Amino acid sequence: MKTRIFLAITLLSLTISASAQKKIEVTELPKPAQEFLKKHFSNTPVESAKKDAEHGEKGFEVKLKDGTEVEFWKDGSYREVDGGDKPIPTAFIPDNIKAYVAKNHPNEKITHIDYGHKDLDVDLTNNIDLEFTKDGKILKDKKDK
Repeated sequence: MKTRIFLAITLLSLTISASAQKKIEVTELPKPAQEFLKKHFSNTPVESAKKDAEHGEKGFEVKLKDGTEVEFWKDGSYREVDGGDKPIPTAFIPDNIKAYVAKNHPNEKITHIDYGHKDLDVDLTNNIDLEFTKDGKILKDKKDK
């Protein structure tokens, strides 16, 4: 009896997990997300796209063939771009953040940007972690250990 209950709970958990990250076609992304990918990553093919429930918000996650990951809010606006150790395009990054990086870390490139609910996190090629307010004021500038 205990085995049957455990099996039922396990199957239910797997079903819920699978539905939380449902693979979709790029054409099923909201228009702003499709336009963002076309404008900033047109030379990098999409490996996968999925609906993703993260941070309590329904959104989308796109993995590109070069390893870059892009997350979008449910309305299609970008939430996070993560290039891993590789620099990411910067045309979509606010000018004041690009100016801060150019002035304070002129030899480094942005590899990651993440819009949280309260702040904006930016990582650089030298493992510097920057944190800004939503309007671009610096909160933290320190080297990751």
